[in-house]
Amino acid sequence: MKHISRLFSVVLVITALAAGQAFAGDIVDVAAKAGKFNTLLAAAKAAGLVDVLKSKGPFTVFAPTDEAFNKLPAGTVESLLKPENKAKLAAILKYHVLSGKVTADAVGKLKSGTKVATVNGAKLTVKKKAGGIYVNKSKVVKTDVMASNGVIHVIDAVLLPPAK
Repeated sequence: MKHISRLFSVVLVITALAAGQAFAGDIVDVAAKAGKFNTLLAAAKAAGLVDVLKSKGPFTVFAPTDEAFNKLPAGTVESLLKPENKAKLAAILKYHVLSGKVTADAVGKLKSGTKVATVNGAKLTVKKKAGGIYVNKSKVVKTDVMASNGVIHVIDAVLLPPAK
């Protein structure tokens, strides 16, 4: 009987995964479990955005890795994490987020050069090149990391919103 119960559980999980359901948690939990978004999560905490990213959503997050943050000029991250820069940091992070769940399949159907609105209010440009999909100048290196409240696409650079 244990084997049948265990087999049934495995079938349910496989069926749910095939249907695109997520069991890993919300966007924050999934990013934390991945272990390569520590800077992004520290920034979200400093900007007061963790609760938003844990909310119902759905959201699409273009998530820069720790390595991507390391490409910024020395001292940039430390400066942005200071309390007096909370609004600027929040604006940068919101530039990485779209309202709604946009999978790689949907992104792939966009015409190259399409502009998409972020929750920051500014727009990102999605481009298709021989090397893959780019968001502004950042390459999407992994797609469709599913969370209960949206999807994460891993990018290789931090996106900076245009100056107003």
